[in-house]
Amino acid sequence: MSYDPYAPQPPYRRPPSPPAPPTAFPAPPTAFTDFTRPWQPAPPEPSRSPSRPEPLGHQGDLRILRSAYRWQRRTATLTALGYFTLFLVLSAFAPDVMTSTVADGLPAGLLLALLQLPVTWLAIALYEHTARRHVDPIADRIRGLAELDARRGATR
Repeated sequence: MSYDPYAPQPPYRRPPSPPAPPTAFPAPPTAFTDFTRPWQPAPPEPSRSPSRPEPLGHQGDLRILRSAYRWQRRTATLTALGYFTLFLVLSAFAPDVMTSTVADGLPAGLLLALLQLPVTWLAIALYEHTARRHVDPIADRIRGLAELDARRGATR
């Protein structure tokens, strides 16, 4: 059988040690019992000093902000692109609708093309509205918590 250096190797396990003599106080169990490198000591247990407070901001706040911002972008983008796509589909597949007259000599296609600018303004206004209403308050709250955390860190 040939040796394959790229084949997965089983992890090295320390051979069992002889049983320790009984003591009045048993040794505390260690979290690092499976040694893959027996020449290295077990990693120290992480400890937080009781005087250091936990940071105020949470990853969940950033997740909520990203989600709100994602919905904001999707809403504004789908408003503008949806109307433009509708205009293109009507131009390609419904030429009778686009050439029909709406008013004295004004074709429906021209009217829909001229409405593209107000629809784009509507998408911008919708973007601004959702930013002020949903995204900015979340961002302000996270910013305030970060400033408070920074002030708390500076006083230490």
